[in-house]
Amino acid sequence: MTHQPDDNHYDVVIIGAGPAGSLAASLLTQADVNVLVIEKQHFPRFSIGESLLPQSMVYLEEAGLLSIVEQAADKYGFQYKNGAVFSVDNRESIFEFDKKFSDGPEYTYQVKRAEFDQLLAQEAQNQGATFTFGVQVNDVTFTPKPSLTLCDEKGMTRSITAEFVLDASGFARVLPRLLNLDTPSDFPIRSSLFCHIKDDITDPDYDRNKILVETHPEFSDVWYWLIPFADGTASVGCVAEPRFFEELEKAHSSKDSMLFEVIGQSTRLQKLLSNATMTRPVQQLTGYSSNVKSLFGDRFALLGNAGEFLDPIFSSGVTIAFKSAKLASDCVIRQLQGEDVCWNSDFSQPLQKGVHSFKAFVQSWYQGELQSILQFEDAPSNIREMICSVLAGYAWDLDNPYNTETDKRLQTLGELCAF
Repeated sequence: MTHQPDDNHYDVVIIGAGPAGSLAASLLTQADVNVLVIEKQHFPRFSIGESLLPQSMVYLEEAGLLSIVEQAADKYGFQYKNGAVFSVDNRESIFEFDKKFSDGPEYTYQVKRAEFDQLLAQEAQNQGATFTFGVQVNDVTFTPKPSLTLCDEKGMTRSITAEFVLDASGFARVLPRLLNLDTPSDFPIRSSLFCHIKDDITDPDYDRNKILVETHPEFSDVWYWLIPFADGTASVGCVAEPRFFEELEKAHSSKDSMLFEVIGQSTRLQKLLSNATMTRPVQQLTGYSSNVKSLFGDRFALLGNAGEFLDPIFSSGVTIAFKSAKLASDCVIRQLQGEDVCWNSDFSQPLQKGVHSFKAFVQSWYQGELQSILQFEDAPSNIREMICSVLAGYAWDLDNPYNTETDKRLQTLGELCAF
């Protein structure tokens, strides 16, 4: 490993200062690895993906980041989260994370990502990682070591080298673009409309400790999220195939009015948010699901959304990002120490085991099977506990039968619950 500072060479360059990048930087720095994190934007900056899963707490603790998140929760309005509510046709199914099958934390937080991401990045810097903001990667070559061309906001360029590159650039997908790694996702194209609101919810039965996932009263493949924060604000959004929103565009002049008409189509959300006011304009994101030919190559690996993004339905994005950062960091540390590392068996395969579980849950949701399962209150308690574990992010717990042959098990269970 490199122990002498060098402005032009680093042990590891990480592209992107989001959750995956900061967690990896923290883990690597604590192992005495010389790290540079390159971030195109300036923090704090807005991002969606605000509802964490309890599994995330394990990785935050391993990286020495959990305590600063807990200490900052009140300051930044991070909302304690202990479960999820799935609602359809005015019927609610409640999943409490303390009733899960897997061992591990039973709670997490719903966070405003601007403050959350900045908090993690700042702590990683405090631990010794170097971060540079307002800089993008324009090119990368491997000869055989990585050489990266950087460009700042004034158009000034410089080149740096590294022993290894981790791409945590999220939807920017820097290395997949530069190295032609992108491959079409097998998920249908979907679109989301979302914003932040001051919710002014007065319903005494509303539980702010849980994310609410509401199915559209007419279209089962259209759903809403309501993610409350501790300061009386919330994130609200709707996910559907693009044609659903295209029909609305014909009658609306703005995305703001489109979203609030869609919210009005849900009796429950309309009532809950009758006094709500927007605090951020509505944004739209379309075609976000992605995939790649490979999650790694010679001297590089892809983390989180830079490699594969599924769907926001189960809030798995940050958890997958953390898991990939943890696995990749362990591999990089060993490789820099001169060990032989099989990136397929030590990184890609173990990561994909959990991703496959999440993917099967997403597919089952849109096919309708999982929606029936979640609403089936008479299911044996151990079955609900196993489902709850995956909903809590424990998709890598192979003691849970629903993390092996997940597709078949959900299909069978869905057929039983449909009767």
